[in-house]
Amino acid sequence: MPLTLDLAAVISTTLEGILYGFSVFMFGVTLYILKQNSRRLGKQMNWRMVTVSWALLACSTAHMVIDIVRACNGLVSSRDTFPGGPVAFFSQPSETTFIAKNIVYVFQTLLGDGVLIYRCYIVWNSWLIVAFPIVLLIWIGIVSAIAIHASATVPSGTGTIFLTNVAQWITAFYASTLVTNFVVSILLGYKIWISNRRTSHMRQGSLLPVVRVIADAGLLYSVTLTAALACFVEKSNSQYVLLDIITPIISITFYMVIIRVGLASAHRSDHSASTIHSTGHSHSHGQPAHSLPLGRSHGGGGAHTVLTVGEMESEVLPMGRLQVHITKMHESHHDREHSENDAGSDVDSQAALPGKPRAL
Repeated sequence: MPLTLDLAAVISTTLEGILYGFSVFMFGVTLYILKQNSRRLGKQMNWRMVTVSWALLACSTAHMVIDIVRACNGLVSSRDTFPGGPVAFFSQPSETTFIAKNIVYVFQTLLGDGVLIYRCYIVWNSWLIVAFPIVLLIWIGIVSAIAIHASATVPSGTGTIFLTNVAQWITAFYASTLVTNFVVSILLGYKIWISNRRTSHMRQGSLLPVVRVIADAGLLYSVTLTAALACFVEKSNSQYVLLDIITPIISITFYMVIIRVGLASAHRSDHSASTIHSTGHSHSHGQPAHSLPLGRSHGGGGAHTVLTVGEMESEVLPMGRLQVHITKMHESHHDREHSENDAGSDVDSQAALPGKPRAL
């Protein structure tokens, strides 16, 4: 039994609502992580990531509202008045709600891909590396604008998006977005993996968990995009379902990176604090310590704050550090200053490199 457009609308709106609710929950957790990390690090909250989080939530909410209105119009309000009934209503490319939801989707895609490219630039600290992804992002913007314009000018009742000149631009949009996500994710993972190999003999811990976080987020988005592109090429109505669930998935992948690395950073800090307490207890009984000090006293109350590996090495060893903040990583070379971290999460205890430590 083929999937009809009215049934596809019901299924897509339901699935989108479930994923939207999950993305809202993750949005709240993301803000909590950002706030806790700013307190733990004694830094101001990273308002750039907060702004992006709110923007993604706004896009997801707008898309969800438009889809609900579209479903109500097609299945209830215009069911008996639109020529051809619900199936014709949902198949019309120039229908107002269809154009509106696609504008929101394109904006969210550009925002999500833009943030991914920004993270890649921060990791590599080179515009040359991200030159091709930036060109792809500009191309995505151009293609999407042409596709939306072509869709809006399709006369009513002349065919679906599969049968008009809109199809070629939608295919180009899906393919370009998929290539952009794949290329940037590979660049991010490769850089962190290489840095992990370079510094593995100088520190404990590994950067490979960060690579897994990036890979998981990229894989989730890429699989959804690939399925949507395949369904569109095969002219399957399932692409309408996938199109609607991509919007909350874009938000989920963004939140997932911040949450997973932020929680891992907090766990490492708690573990370091417990190590400090145990070391201090051993010293108080005159027992020798078999590890380097990881804490520093402030004031006369005996309170300790956690020394990261980077700070410890800058004071004890002639080394600097490789700082990894969510998906942002800088190699310290030739005493250059670097900017604030992506999500306010201090994960620099995972690595160290020769050079001079930088303060972010």
